[in-house]
Amino acid sequence: MLRWPIEVYRIRNQVASVERELDFHRILVGHAFAQINRGASIQNLSDVEFKVFSQYGDDGIISYLVDRVCPPVKTFVEFGVESYSEANTRFLLVTRNWSGLIMDGRPDLEALIRTDPIFRRHELKVRSAFVTAENINVLLVEAGFGEKMGLLSIDIDGNDYWVWKAINFVSPTIVVSEFNSIFGPSNPWTVPYDPNFCRSRYHHSNLVYGSSITSLCDLAEEKGYAFVGCNSAGNNAYFVLKDRLNGLRALTPEEGYVESKFSESRDEEGRWTFLKGAARLASVRGVEVYNTRSNQIERIP
Repeated sequence: MLRWPIEVYRIRNQVASVERELDFHRILVGHAFAQINRGASIQNLSDVEFKVFSQYGDDGIISYLVDRVCPPVKTFVEFGVESYSEANTRFLLVTRNWSGLIMDGRPDLEALIRTDPIFRRHELKVRSAFVTAENINVLLVEAGFGEKMGLLSIDIDGNDYWVWKAINFVSPTIVVSEFNSIFGPSNPWTVPYDPNFCRSRYHHSNLVYGSSITSLCDLAEEKGYAFVGCNSAGNNAYFVLKDRLNGLRALTPEEGYVESKFSESRDEEGRWTFLKGAARLASVRGVEVYNTRSNQIERIP
């Protein structure tokens, strides 16, 4: 009677063992790439990309920037992490012994992370929270952050611009923010602020979310940052405090913009439509966006 549960338990342990072994080898290869990239002369951030835990090549970019600009404190905050199995800061945590805070709106995040070996091996704070412009500063203060932070990674598929804008007491050396490439390289657009924003509810296409690269660059300038490039996937933009650039070239939105190629579009029934290129923006004509330069709501032409 008990043999079946015992067999399932044995198989689960074997799978977990294989996953740990794979992680070890992935980390080892990533560490080797980071050593090769250190001090490299590059034309674009994509030149140093590699992926260990990040969704795309951001592990490589972050490793390169950390080596280049040498943040004075080895701390990070990342929100929008889901289960944290795929994240921008996990490689920093396990290979450089950084400490940090991760947040996500899923209510079981803390219980989930406590089952991950990284929780006992590293200094990682976990908070289940739906991050908004109203609560972000409180969340950071409660986690013990002061004026300095090594890296901030923002990926919440909606109010990314508004949340970064609201942060008013801490200046991360490096900021990674998701951007919406279908808004193009020049339009100063973000979504109208709504603390309960959900991209699939805002418009059925799933394409109207986040911020354009131009709006993020304008905000970065206000906060004392330079735009240094995007990942090759065209979904994450990188900013560094101007007094920490160490030879990195500041870019205009047009110089650093990368158009994404992935498909996220859906029809009114929620079915994938796989729109590409300019067809994505054309499909959302008439949808309201917020112009961060005129400070007015307008419709996508």
